[in-house]
Amino acid sequence: MLLEIKNVAKHYQIGNNTIKALNNVNLEIEEGEFLAIMGPSGSGKSTFLQVASMLAQPSAGKIKLKGRDVTEYNEVERSKLRNQEIGFIFQQFNLLPRTSALDNVALPLLYAKVSRSERDRRAKAMLEKVGLGDRLSNTPAQLSGGQQQRVAIARALVNEPSIIFADEPAGNLDSKSGNEIKQFLIELNKEGKTIIMVTHEPDDAQIAKRLIIFKDGEVIDDSKITTEKQIEQKTKSVASEVIKKKRK
Repeated sequence: MLLEIKNVAKHYQIGNNTIKALNNVNLEIEEGEFLAIMGPSGSGKSTFLQVASMLAQPSAGKIKLKGRDVTEYNEVERSKLRNQEIGFIFQQFNLLPRTSALDNVALPLLYAKVSRSERDRRAKAMLEKVGLGDRLSNTPAQLSGGQQQRVAIARALVNEPSIIFADEPAGNLDSKSGNEIKQFLIELNKEGKTIIMVTHEPDDAQIAKRLIIFKDGEVIDDSKITTEKQIEQKTKSVASEVIKKKRK
């Protein structure tokens, strides 16, 4: 088992009120899976991503990665674990604005204390893999949104992670660029990469093989998806709830 989430809860205290962002979540994720995490705003899906990726500690429960209980790791230990095992793709790209594509991609290797020559070699290879071998010296401002997201994908892959967490990876892109990013994620999964993707969009969720739906901090549906028709039926209620939230 690659990742085990056992009875996980995440609570926040705001004044006298306790907000239960996650409540008794149980999931098992095998190597090579592609999950889409969906749910209306406030359902707990983004909190789940933060807790499952070790960006935040759970209030209760256990998280195991490759059989290791990582629940009680301190921040230094979690940071080291993320650098070794986890790649992140964010909606906002989160690239250093005055830094070249090459150095943005090499950043996780710098934290891992890899030599400069090896960092450059691996970062260049990853940028070539995502079709940006001719943009090594470009800063984010010199790249389109789709190109920036491909730099972010290269950065997520450069440390050869066990899991890629993607938070609305096509959310800030036009349709053409978004489709290119989704196709790239499909190819990565075919290569054996484990991907956990949070999305609001049923169209984006259709590229996954397993759909997890959150509501009120709990998993209300966990289904293997084999056809587009299945995911259309599963996501219809989620989409309607998202639209209602936006109209309020």
